[in-house]
Amino acid sequence: MKVFGYLKSYWLAVTTALLLLVIQARCDLSLPNLTSKIVDIGIMQGGVEEAVPNKIRVNSMQSLELFMTDAQIKQVERNYQKTSDGKIYRLTLAKNDSSSDLAKIFELPMLMVTKLASSKDTTKNLKSFATGFQLGKITKEQLLAMRKDAQKKLGNLASSSLKQVGVQFVRAEYKALDVDTKKIQNTYMLQMAKKMIFLTLLSATSSMLVAMIASFVAASVARNLRVQQFNKTLQFSNAEMNQFSQASLITRNTNDIQQIQMGLVMIIRLVLYAPILGLGGIYEVHNTKTGMSWIVGVAIGIVMMVVMILMSMTMPKFKSLQKLVDRVNLISREILTGLSVIRAFSREKVEEERFDVANTNLMKTQLFVNRAMAFMMPILMLLMNGIAALIIWVGAHGMNQGHMQVGDMMAFITYTMMIIMAFMIFSMISIILPRANVAAGRVDEVLAVETSIIDKAGVLDSEKEFKGEVKFEGVTFHFPDADEDVLHHINFVAKPGETTALIGSTGSGKTTIVNLIPRLYDVTGGRITIDGVDIRDLSLHKLHELMGFVPQKGILFSGNIASNIKFGDADVSDEDMKKAAEIAQATEFINQNKEGFERVIAQAGDNVSGGQKQRLSIARAIAKKPKILIFDDSFSALDNKTDVALRKALTTRIKEATMIIVAQKISTILHAEKIIVLDRGRVVDSGTHEELMKTNKTYQEIAHSQLSNSELGTAE
Repeated sequence: MKVFGYLKSYWLAVTTALLLLVIQARCDLSLPNLTSKIVDIGIMQGGVEEAVPNKIRVNSMQSLELFMTDAQIKQVERNYQKTSDGKIYRLTLAKNDSSSDLAKIFELPMLMVTKLASSKDTTKNLKSFATGFQLGKITKEQLLAMRKDAQKKLGNLASSSLKQVGVQFVRAEYKALDVDTKKIQNTYMLQMAKKMIFLTLLSATSSMLVAMIASFVAASVARNLRVQQFNKTLQFSNAEMNQFSQASLITRNTNDIQQIQMGLVMIIRLVLYAPILGLGGIYEVHNTKTGMSWIVGVAIGIVMMVVMILMSMTMPKFKSLQKLVDRVNLISREILTGLSVIRAFSREKVEEERFDVANTNLMKTQLFVNRAMAFMMPILMLLMNGIAALIIWVGAHGMNQGHMQVGDMMAFITYTMMIIMAFMIFSMISIILPRANVAAGRVDEVLAVETSIIDKAGVLDSEKEFKGEVKFEGVTFHFPDADEDVLHHINFVAKPGETTALIGSTGSGKTTIVNLIPRLYDVTGGRITIDGVDIRDLSLHKLHELMGFVPQKGILFSGNIASNIKFGDADVSDEDMKKAAEIAQATEFINQNKEGFERVIAQAGDNVSGGQKQRLSIARAIAKKPKILIFDDSFSALDNKTDVALRKALTTRIKEATMIIVAQKISTILHAEKIIVLDRGRVVDSGTHEELMKTNKTYQEIAHSQLSNSELGTAE
């Protein structure tokens, strides 16, 4: 039902497809009936549909009237007129009469006349009865008594046999009148052929239109789901991202949605069609009145049993299949990303085995599902052939007893196969739809996640012209799944035009603090303000517009150097781009390549070094001219010479921005206006380098571990 739910927005297209499927089913269900008519009427009866002659000799009509009641004679004479020569009757069907009514009147007299005409007993043949009636030796009551006696003797003789005798009488009458019976047969066959061609073309056209609608709807739903899931993912904070692995999100946005798309196509083309075809086939089988409807019930019961067994076996596997795909994608991503590390530690064999385990588990599950499908098809084909054999066996007895004709049995077989095919469609769908349903559940998991960091209803974006003063006021924080705070009552102010540095041992909370400013996480206590405005009162767009953020690991995007530097703002001019690259000390390596700023950057920046990647990331942040610049240990891959030149350029050329630097190296922050020392999530001291060297042991320990006494003396 999750998959069906996606069709609500496309109800008009689905309704149109449903109407076309009804037309297609009606055409498909009409063809077996036409085939039956071609066999029974076109071939067996020579094109004569009923025991009602269009022309008949007067003496033949008189012979038939011998064995009709007065009311029947009046009804027949009302529908026939003599020709001008008085030798032939022509059919002129009266307004309130039908040919089927006349056929019921003619059939028994035609049987009696045929038998009497072929009798070798001259005292009891047709001629003697006709002469006796004319001479008054035989009364009408006697003739009707003979009719009644003949009707009793017929006993179990079916109406189809009676009809066949009447049709043969009509054909014999046509031959006696020199009517071209071959032309009658050919005309009838041609009419049936035209109908069959028309219905086939109509069915094919309907099928193609349904396929087009199904493809359009499924592709549209898949496109919308990808957009929704992608947009939702872009809104995720780090807290939501931790709920799903990157590999899982990629699988959900590609493979899972592809399964949904395939399921929707199957729903529109097959799931909606199968019940129409099945119910229509059951109705047509009922109309054949062959007495073999019980065979259809047996067939449906067996098919349903096979499908139920199949579903109970495969459903658990479908639920685990997508998770196994996730696992393979996750391991593949880890191996490809860490290939250099794997080679460096000679872990190729171990990683191959880890991948092989995940891949083998996926293969086994897929094989189970495919084998179940492969096992089902022979069973259903055996069932279809067995049912066909049963119909022929029962139908042969029916034909022998005169209950049905060859065409009737052929039509019954075809209708039964259609009914079984409808249930076979359901059985095939039972393989595809459960997987699509599992995929839909996984996509819904992502879409149903409530984003913890969102814009307020009334934001204060236009409240003032922001300068960029960042203030932490009693900020505490703990991760969503943690019970203990990792930050405890953090208080400090970072002012415009100044550099504020954060330093401390690993795990002291430096990166966590700078992640709170762009709201990658939200504070759990206290608040962070920019120029006195709580950052939660700003829209995320406005907040991110105010800052340039350089993460620990430089991240580049496929394109070129220019597109990466201009990534933060499409309106960045070439002049500003070059200026940003110059401040970031990236101009030297950019100009070394003849392509310059047009140099191609591979995916994730794999064709540049770590230091070059960091410098381009810094240039990207500077180029957008933010009010707040945040460097999260962004100078770690730079050599000392480049580090010094970069810090000098930042100090002299970017004077109005608030700079917040997370650093592991003392040398990076020696000249910062304010250095905040962190330890276990707490601010233990703050001040300039000179002040902290005199007052804070933690800072002194870090400084002495990195710099020599002479370097520190020089710094002092």
